[in-house]
Amino acid sequence: MRAADIASLVSVGRPSLAPDGSFTVFATSRPDLDADRNVGQIWRIDLPDGAPRRLTRGVSDSSPQVSPDGQHVAFVRAGADGIPQIFVIPASGGEPVQTTEARGGVSSFAWSPDAGRIAFTARVPEQGRYGTVEGRSAEAESPRRITGVRWHANGLGYLADRPSHLFIIDAPDTGAEPFYAPAPTAAGEAGKERRVGAQATALTSGAASHHGVVFTADGAHLLTVVDEIEDDRRDLRTPLVAVAVDGSGAIEVLSRDPGYSVDDVGVADDGTIAILASRPESGIDFIAPDVALYVLEGPLSAPSPRALTDPDAVDLGEVGSHITPFGEDFLVQNRTRGRVELLRVTRAGDVSVLVDGDVEVVGHAAAGERIVFSHATPFSLGEVSLLGSGPLTTFGAAAAARAIVRPEEREIVARDGYPVHGWVAVPAGEGPFPVILQIHGGPYASYGIHLFDETQVLVDAGYAVVYCNPRGSAGYGRAHGRSIRGAMGTVDMTDVLDFLDGVVAGDARLDGARVGIQGGSYGGYLTAWTIAHDHRFAGAIVERGFLDPVSFQGTSDIGSFFGDEYVGTDAEDMARQSPMAVVHDVRTPTLVLHSELDFRCPLEQATRYYAALKRQGTDAEMLIFPGENHELTRSGRPRHRVERFDAVLDWWSRHLPAD
Repeated sequence: MRAADIASLVSVGRPSLAPDGSFTVFATSRPDLDADRNVGQIWRIDLPDGAPRRLTRGVSDSSPQVSPDGQHVAFVRAGADGIPQIFVIPASGGEPVQTTEARGGVSSFAWSPDAGRIAFTARVPEQGRYGTVEGRSAEAESPRRITGVRWHANGLGYLADRPSHLFIIDAPDTGAEPFYAPAPTAAGEAGKERRVGAQATALTSGAASHHGVVFTADGAHLLTVVDEIEDDRRDLRTPLVAVAVDGSGAIEVLSRDPGYSVDDVGVADDGTIAILASRPESGIDFIAPDVALYVLEGPLSAPSPRALTDPDAVDLGEVGSHITPFGEDFLVQNRTRGRVELLRVTRAGDVSVLVDGDVEVVGHAAAGERIVFSHATPFSLGEVSLLGSGPLTTFGAAAAARAIVRPEEREIVARDGYPVHGWVAVPAGEGPFPVILQIHGGPYASYGIHLFDETQVLVDAGYAVVYCNPRGSAGYGRAHGRSIRGAMGTVDMTDVLDFLDGVVAGDARLDGARVGIQGGSYGGYLTAWTIAHDHRFAGAIVERGFLDPVSFQGTSDIGSFFGDEYVGTDAEDMARQSPMAVVHDVRTPTLVLHSELDFRCPLEQATRYYAALKRQGTDAEMLIFPGENHELTRSGRPRHRVERFDAVLDWWSRHLPAD
C-alpha cells in the first residue's frame, strides 16, 4: 500500500435501522486527494440481501437516523462553509431538505418518538464573534476574558464563548414547496434567500454546554449531559439532565456529586433508561475508567442506577461505544485484545457475545429481530454486516487490491514475567528486513486488528513493523491500564523493548541490527523517553508528543488533569517521567513531526524539544503542518497525510535504508 492509496480507505459510521427492520442506512467517509478533504455520503441497503446504493450525493454527509415511522432519514451535511446542518430526505431517496440553520453547527440530534420533531445540540456563538458581525474578522474581535481552568479544545478552539445548547424543531415536509422569505442584503435592501420552513426553539441557555440528545419514550423530555466550564475546580463528572420539550424546565437526573461521567444514553421502548458511565474516584480520575452499563430504576427525578456489567471484566469505554436497546436487552461494544466485540446484556446482567473474532465493531443498530453492525477487519477499514447473514458491503475490496499484508499476532513474556501482546507485519520475502518499532497513543488506547495505513505503507517500503499494547493500554483490564499511573516510562518502556527483542529473536526475517522507533501522542512521549535510555536505534520519529509535563499543564486542552493523574504534581515526580528532563541523553537522529493547531499536545511541546536537540548537537529535523490539529494522521487534509508519509519514508530512507 502506497501513501496515495489512503484514497481507497473507506470507513463506515454507526448504522441506523428502519423500525420494521426492512432496511438500514449508514454513512461512509474516505480521503479524496483531488478535493483535499474527507468526503462521505449516506447509503441504504434493503434487507436481508439488497445491494448498497447511495441515498445522498453530498460531499460531507454523516450520522443518518431513520425516523421512527420509517418514512424519512435525517442526517448531517456540512456545506461549502463547513458548518454541519441537519437535512431530511425521504427514505426511498429524493432531494434532501435543509432543516436547521444553526450558526455554530449541529453536533448531535434525535427524532421524537412520533417522528414529528427533531431535537439537536448546536454551538451558539457569542455576539460579536465567529462571523456574527459582518465584516469583523477574528483578529478584530474583542479580547476574551478567561476565568475557568478549561478554555479550549483540540479541533475546535475556544469554548466559553460558544456553548452548546439544546434546540427542537418541527420535521420538514419533504414534499412541500420550498419556502422563501425576505432577507436583508449587504446593502440593507430586502432580497430573497431560501430558508427552512420552521424555526428552531431553544430549550437551554447560559454558559454550560449540553452534549448528546435522546428523547424519553413518552417524548416529553430530552436527556442530555451537562458540561460546565469550571472556574477553580477540575471536574470531569457530568450531570445528566432531562429537559422538558415544552420548555418548562429541566430535571437533574444524575447530579455531579456524588457523580457519574456519562458517555452515552439509551432509552428502551418501555421507557427504561440505560447509560454507559463511570464513577470517578475524584473529579479528575480518568485513567482506565470503570465504565459500565447501568439501568436507571425509579422516578426520573431520583433514579437508582443499577450496574449490569463489571468494568473489570468488560471494557465498554471504547471511543464511539454506544447503547442500542434490543427488546428488553441492550447491545454494547467490548474492547478486548485488539478487537471490539458486540455484546448483548440482559437486565439481569447476563452477558453474551454476538460478534467476535477478527473484527472491530464500530457501531450497531437493532429493530425487530434484526441487528446490523459496522466493523473493521484486517483487510477493510469499514463494512456493514447483518447478524446471522454476513457482510452486506465490500468497501474494503479496493484497499485489499493494494497488496495488504495481514499482521501476525505475537505474545512474549516481558523481563518481569508479564505477558505482552502485539503484532508484526513483514514484507513478502525472506529478509532480513530492517525493523521499525511503532508505539500507539493514549496511553489508554490500543493497537487493533483493523487495516492500519501507518503499518501498511511502511511494509510496502520494505520495513518489518513491530507493535504491541504495553502496560497502560486498553483492552486488557483496568489494572493493566492503570499500571503506569505515576510510573510513565517504566514498565511501558520495558514492555515495548522486550516485545521488540522477543519478536526479533524468534523471526529470522527481522534484522535486529537495523532498528528504528516512532510513535505519536503518548507514542511520541514513549519514543522520546526510550531514545534517551536506549541508543540502539538508527533513527526516531517523535510525533505530536507529550514531552514536557510542566508546560503541558498551561497549554494543553487537557492540561488541567492529564499530567496530574499520570505523572503527578510534585516537581521531582514530573521530572522523573519527563522526556524534556532527559533530552540531554538523546543521541539518536530524530525527526519531530507536529501540527500547528494541535491543542491536545501543543506545538510548543515539539519546538522546545527540537530546540533542545539542536542546541546539544543531536541530528534533528522538524516538520510542522499548517492548519492541522492532533488528528492529522486520522482526519487531516488528505494531501497533508500523503506529504507526512513522504516525509516519514524519506527520513527512514536516509537513516534506516530498506535496500
